[in-house]
Amino acid sequence: MQTLVVSTVLWLVLALGGVVAIVWGAETFAEHLAGASTRLGVSTFALALLLAGAEPEELATAVTASLRDAPAIAFGDVIGANVAMCLVALGVGALVVSIPFDTTVLRYSLGGLATGAFATFISWNGTVDRIGGIALIGAYLVFVAVIWRLERHPPSLGETAELDEAAKSLGEGRVGVELALVVAGVAAMAVGAIALVEGIRRISDVEATQTVLGLTVVGFATAFELVVLAWSSARRGISTAVVAAVVGSFTYNVTMTLGAGALARPLVITDASALHLPWLMMLASLGLVLLLALPRRRLDRWSGITLLAAYPLFLVSVVLAH
Repeated sequence: MQTLVVSTVLWLVLALGGVVAIVWGAETFAEHLAGASTRLGVSTFALALLLAGAEPEELATAVTASLRDAPAIAFGDVIGANVAMCLVALGVGALVVSIPFDTTVLRYSLGGLATGAFATFISWNGTVDRIGGIALIGAYLVFVAVIWRLERHPPSLGETAELDEAAKSLGEGRVGVELALVVAGVAAMAVGAIALVEGIRRISDVEATQTVLGLTVVGFATAFELVVLAWSSARRGISTAVVAAVVGSFTYNVTMTLGAGALARPLVITDASALHLPWLMMLASLGLVLLLALPRRRLDRWSGITLLAAYPLFLVSVVLAH
């Protein structure tokens, strides 16, 4: 018994170490991507998609979970991270300052709901094969094309929301150093994702437990940087671009992240019904954001309190359902 406890603690420490590596990697990736892309003469958006994707934490975790034959963690990460982004990240931001909800954010939100419903439909039976993965990635490309056409610039998603600001503050530097740090960030995320997934797998090889941990621990951990981004941006006077990044990342996760995981290895879970309520709650979390924001076209402090109060309800429902 004592050996089991010690082993569990050690694997938990490994998982937490993975979270630290993922967050450091994502931060390093975002901080130096603008410099590398500018000096290479490549757009930051293109380089972000080429090297790691707009939401590299979730992408790395989902692909790793898929390759390690832990589909419950991959599904749980996508759903859990999206719920945390909507309820915690936007909730924290709204507590600090009133968040504008203009036409751009509305478009992102409606796109997120549509793609989220599509992902829910594809995944409802607990399986996303490679054809399904291609369909999800295709849905993401359609979303990007539509937003790009409407807004005249590529969507702000995850780490890419910080790139323009970083590009304006560039100093002198060598492209080799900037690119090396970008690659180091990607590598740290990959190693961290392996550690996180392996730690969760070793804590329990039971699918139901992995599902719960994916929806709660892994989902929140991989969304944590966007929570910090929303808080720090709100303190400086949050912009529409940052809110769009949080809401737009919802779309990225249910399409590119889930699709990439399925392409790496088809995602199949035994108990598909275990994710039915979480899928619906994921859609409801973004729906709640819209419901609170539309009357005054902003998320105020009371909206933030409501969103934050809803997150524990999600966690409790996940635990009680299993």
